[in-house]
Amino acid sequence: MLKNLFSGAFLTFSVALLCSCSRGSDLPNQLTPEEQKEGWELLFDGQSLSGWHLYNEGNKPSAWKVENGELMYRSDSARVEHEDLVTDKEFENYDFRFEWKISEEGNSGVFINVVERKDIPTAWASGPEYQLLDSLHPDYAVNLKKRAGCLYGFTEQKNPVPARPAGEWNQGRIVQQNGKVQFYLNGLLTAEQDMTGESWKEMIAASSFNYFPDFGKATKGRIGLQKWYKSVAFRNLKIKENKGA
Repeated sequence: MLKNLFSGAFLTFSVALLCSCSRGSDLPNQLTPEEQKEGWELLFDGQSLSGWHLYNEGNKPSAWKVENGELMYRSDSARVEHEDLVTDKEFENYDFRFEWKISEEGNSGVFINVVERKDIPTAWASGPEYQLLDSLHPDYAVNLKKRAGCLYGFTEQKNPVPARPAGEWNQGRIVQQNGKVQFYLNGLLTAEQDMTGESWKEMIAASSFNYFPDFGKATKGRIGLQKWYKSVAFRNLKIKENKGA
């Protein structure tokens, strides 16, 4: 009887272990065998800032930290650099997916097509922004073009979708193909823009970004994560490039 109980317990443990090993997608910052076969690449390994650096500042000690498998901006960090974080690599045609959570009243963003040069002062002076915003932030109620998932400052959410409350994970997605961009929040399309057309140039000219001559012109560049006055965290940052486009 005791032998049978031991054998049964061992079998249950073995099955559980096998199942846990096969569910790689349940663990953060990992790719499944299927994703690897499809060409997905992790932009964050869950352990380090490898592949990232501070905009125009390199790999200096900064307020960007890795804690519990999360890439975090700690706004309360002292005696370190507070600057936007950008990828070492540039991207053009891709499907980029990420999870994000923000602090109460938080405000942040993900930049695309960032051109990094010493004469361009910040990442947002060249790179359009996928907005991240907590619903308790003052801008939420007064500016529909600044809600999470918006093309910051330009368009309202194409399909209204609320971000999850502060401290809860949201799913973001950015697709770019030949300068045509789509933003998604929690599975819904929230922004769509052709950044090669005349209408985009007119939108920039009518905005405060017209003071920055390089803003929104590139269709290839670095991906950036914005520092602000509140904390924000990211995980499961992965990208699939369409190199044949």
